[in-house]
Amino acid sequence: MDIAGKCVVITGGASGIGAALARRFHAEGARAIAVADVDEAGLALVAAETGALAVRCNVALESDIQALVARVEAELGSIDIFCSNAGIARLGDEDVANEEWQLNWDIHVMAHVYAVRAVAPGMVARGGGYLVHTASAAGLLSHIQSATYSVTKHACVAFAEWVAIKYQHLGIRVSVLAPQAVRTPMTDRPDQAVVASVDGMIEPEALAACVVDTMAREEFLILPHPEVRDYLLRKTTDVDRWITSMNRWRQRAGAIRT
Repeated sequence: MDIAGKCVVITGGASGIGAALARRFHAEGARAIAVADVDEAGLALVAAETGALAVRCNVALESDIQALVARVEAELGSIDIFCSNAGIARLGDEDVANEEWQLNWDIHVMAHVYAVRAVAPGMVARGGGYLVHTASAAGLLSHIQSATYSVTKHACVAFAEWVAIKYQHLGIRVSVLAPQAVRTPMTDRPDQAVVASVDGMIEPEALAACVVDTMAREEFLILPHPEVRDYLLRKTTDVDRWITSMNRWRQRAGAIRT
């Protein structure tokens, strides 16, 4: 996938990873970019910097995603790349309120479902497209401090795998972005990155470069922290040993219950 000449949509585009993707895609020569978020002030800044179309969108609402896609297609043309990037980081274990579980589910899973529903038919009709789903290394491994985050990010990865299996022969390529700690507003809390930052906190710009490079190779896993591949191999080779190791990490980190 060559970014040049493509129309790109990025949710969660007002800051952090989404804003860095917008800047990098702009530098790569994207024909048009749309950034979507609930943070309208942040959107305005990114739009001014990249020339992107700014659209307020709550990804937890399918109607908002449908409206986003309709507006982009009307104003910018057919969508070639859709980055389902919006996310939240609110720690919670099995005892947090059902509303917290639902919020994580709506943003980390259903938003991706809504996006695929909205753009896949058009991509198939045009012979191809690219879907990038922002998950997390927690979606391949775990997050020792948060069940809500871990479970829904795992579901995000599982859905992306299923979409890739369904659509690959129809020209749609799918990638999952699974970083550890990235310097964004989401990690601007010490309790959010106890273990995620064990291999270093990378800058969003470095992550965006990794995304572009991996999309060029059309690989499923986008791993800005290459160590994650080794951890995943260890997990699948001996899951019991891996769980014991993660339990020790949790004890050493003094992981909190919220």
